[in-house]
Amino acid sequence: MIVRVSEIPEEGLAVEGVETFPHPYADPSWRLESLHLRFHREGDDVLVTGGLGARIPQMCARCLETFHVQVSPAVDARFVPAPSGRAEEHELGADDLDTDVYRSDAIDLASLVETETTLALPMKPLCRDGCRGLCPVCGVNRNATACSCPGKGADPRWAALQGLADRLVR
Repeated sequence: MIVRVSEIPEEGLAVEGVETFPHPYADPSWRLESLHLRFHREGDDVLVTGGLGARIPQMCARCLETFHVQVSPAVDARFVPAPSGRAEEHELGADDLDTDVYRSDAIDLASLVETETTLALPMKPLCRDGCRGLCPVCGVNRNATACSCPGKGADPRWAALQGLADRLVR
C-alpha cells in the first residue's frame, strides 16, 4: 500500500486493520495479525506512530526445530523528503537513526511494516527458554530423545591451565 504524502489530511490519516494489506511481507509464511498506524504531517515531514502484531516462523538456534514467534513492535518513524540531486556525505546524529526518506510524494507502507517486524525479531530465536539443543556427538534433539552419548571431555589443549586458579590463590 502506498500513502501519498500530499493526500494526508491536516488532522492526520489512520490506517487500521490487516485487511488493508493482503500480502505485506515478501515471505508468504509471515502473517500480519494487527495493524494500527497514524500519519501526521509536519510541513514536508511525516510522522508515523502506532503498532502492529505479526506471527513469524523461526528456527530455534539450539535444536533447529521450527516454531512461531509473536512480535508486537511499536512504530515511531519520521519520513523526510529525499534530497534532490547528489547529497553530500555527512555524519548521522542520534535523531537521524529513526528517520527514513520518501520519494515522489509516496511512502511504501509495506516496506515500513516489514522493516518494523524484522527489527522486532529475536537475534537468537529459541523455541523455549530451557531448550536443550542437539547432542554434539550423535545429533539427536535432546528435547525429544535422551541420548546415551558420553559427555564431551575437556579439550586436552587446556590441560596445562586446569589447576591454574588453585595455584594462583596460594
